[in-house]
Amino acid sequence: MPDTMRGVYTNLTEIRRKVFREVARVCYEAGEYDGPSVHDFIDECFEELPYTILPGDVATYRESVFLERAVITERIRLAMGLSLQDLDRPTRISEGLRSATAAERYYIPPLINIIKFACNACKDNVYEVTDTCQGCLAHPCREICPKGAISFVNKRAHIDQEKCIKCGLCAKTCPYHAIHHHVRPCAEACGMHAISSDENGRADIDYEKCVSCGQCLVNCPFGAIADKSQLGQVIRSITQGDEAIAIVAPAFVGQFGGKGNVGKLREAFKRLGFSGVEEVAIGADLCTVQEAQDFMDEVPGKLPFMGTSCCPAWSVMAKKEFPDYANCISMALTPMVLTARMVRTQHPNAKIVFVGPCSAKKLEAMRSSVRSEVDFVLTFEEMAGMMDAKDIEYLSLADDNKSDFAVASADGRAFAIAGGVATAVVNAIHAKDPDRAVPTENAEGLEECRKMMKDAVKGKYPGYLLEGMACPGGCVAGAGTLQAINKSRAQVRAYAKRSPHKVAVENEYSPLLHDLEREHAD
Repeated sequence: MPDTMRGVYTNLTEIRRKVFREVARVCYEAGEYDGPSVHDFIDECFEELPYTILPGDVATYRESVFLERAVITERIRLAMGLSLQDLDRPTRISEGLRSATAAERYYIPPLINIIKFACNACKDNVYEVTDTCQGCLAHPCREICPKGAISFVNKRAHIDQEKCIKCGLCAKTCPYHAIHHHVRPCAEACGMHAISSDENGRADIDYEKCVSCGQCLVNCPFGAIADKSQLGQVIRSITQGDEAIAIVAPAFVGQFGGKGNVGKLREAFKRLGFSGVEEVAIGADLCTVQEAQDFMDEVPGKLPFMGTSCCPAWSVMAKKEFPDYANCISMALTPMVLTARMVRTQHPNAKIVFVGPCSAKKLEAMRSSVRSEVDFVLTFEEMAGMMDAKDIEYLSLADDNKSDFAVASADGRAFAIAGGVATAVVNAIHAKDPDRAVPTENAEGLEECRKMMKDAVKGKYPGYLLEGMACPGGCVAGAGTLQAINKSRAQVRAYAKRSPHKVAVENEYSPLLHDLEREHAD
């Protein structure tokens, strides 16, 4: 499903940004508070937030201002990493905050949440006749229906939903395109088929299937779906004096404005309280080197094909739905993990904060099978809320005049674009073995990724490198991005070209790869 709303500043976008901004503002103020009880201060501030975000007594978006504030209240709780409220008893907005912001806790599952009373109970997989029906003489919709579900009432087609089997033949046959297929936007965006309707017709997530890609939350026009954030934990860590280092995903370029001005980015993060910033494209180079070597060693002799590892939603889907071929998905550590481990060697006591486009990275950081060294994960949108809270105008900041992250190759910086990972791995292989043929195939969106895996299992891609990206367009289309996908893609490509190195094997940190791979499991 095309992401039609991305890059369009809607009312929903404004609400999300306001929530992140105001939550961040309260957290920063709490860190500076020196009054008698900081917890009472926080409780009072959070109780006021719905009125700060949505003042007045006139509804702007929904049928009542009370419903609007109730939805905002739930979004505030999720932004603090809290669970949705129990609606059958009185609850303070900040209830449970102390345990949720504990340094050792990421969040209480589930990560992706549906605010039920915000859901529009959209029709899902229903064919209905619209007003454009002409009641034509041919009646092809009626004639082609295999179940006799279509009749004509007052010279207009009518579909009996009890008989309809959702085959869609009527919609395809109607010469006036008068039959519309209603699909719930969140369900259509979910490549895992994890969203259905509950007994009240509202969206429901099957968490056994969900891989937390976040495409449902950016495609819900009513803002009824949101993920939990670690915004409060990050700011708490900063304000209590921890050394906090941000590692920023390759998709960062242009997300906060500008065209990849790293000097401004470092200055912005410094003002937020971070001790330093590193580019995850460094880890992308290391991941590339590891995957290139694994491919050369194992395909096709030991494995029929190899899938890339960097997108957690894609790799989890592939292993979950094709368990017999789980070993065909690369075991290479992801760019996030490799960068975090590299930072950890130099800053053993630091809090490492991954900042990127992806909801699923929040799950990856929690995995017990791989010690990620990542303490917290924030999306670009959450980070923008922190900047707004501190009144940081990114484009007006002075450049610190330091050189760009020269150690990251052009290929590593281009990981954020669909096809970029496969290209990087192929280039790395050719740098070692110019004559090696490396056929590739890539898929964007989990539905297409599934089709690619099905074809691979059937033998269509012998000896191939398969790149899977859960988000159509790649990481530049992640659920936590701020920019239109095409614009972001162009800016990432332009930034990649500025690197003095083309191929990942030129990365000066490559010799460290073996050490960073050690202690793979907890």
